[in-house]
Amino acid sequence: MFPLGSVLFPYSPLPLRVFEPRYLTMMGRLLDDDDPRFGVVLIERGHEAGGGDQRAGVGTMARLVSVSAGPDVLQVVAVGTERFRVERWAEDDPYPRAEITPLPDLLWNEALAPMRTEAEAIVRRALSRSPEARWDAGTALSENPIAAAWQLAAIAPLGEYDRYTLLQATTVGGLLRQLIDLMLEAELLWSAE
Repeated sequence: MFPLGSVLFPYSPLPLRVFEPRYLTMMGRLLDDDDPRFGVVLIERGHEAGGGDQRAGVGTMARLVSVSAGPDVLQVVAVGTERFRVERWAEDDPYPRAEITPLPDLLWNEALAPMRTEAEAIVRRALSRSPEARWDAGTALSENPIAAAWQLAAIAPLGEYDRYTLLQATTVGGLLRQLIDLMLEAELLWSAE
């Protein structure tokens, strides 16, 4: 497990700069696996370095895509896959570990296409207006509607707790509706400043 100060969504990239000895050990072990994957959870309170943090109960598996070594640091790129619920945290020795239960994949219904189009328009508009956007308004999305819904959540200029709310969605319609509502609220706040 890799607790972070940010949320990872399915179908979204995760660049990491790994330097803590415990995570260097974890990455070394993962590189020996045929399917190198690790869990990512949001740190709700505390710090990324050194442990002693409070971790969220829902996270996303990340599959290693590339690893390059530098002096005392690994540059890692992973991509989010399926979501999970943490059932129990094990001891953090030599690195954080947990027992997890996979969450069901979200199912697409073509009747949601207009809502997905609305969510995309609002997110892209917000990206063009947000002073703190980390993504470009023209960022390409997958043609797979489920992947695109998660990618919209990933690129939306929202805080981590709002993003965590989205990660817990149980339906695509719920994910898109929450995304639209959160983005409209954010736009109101920006216009009031």
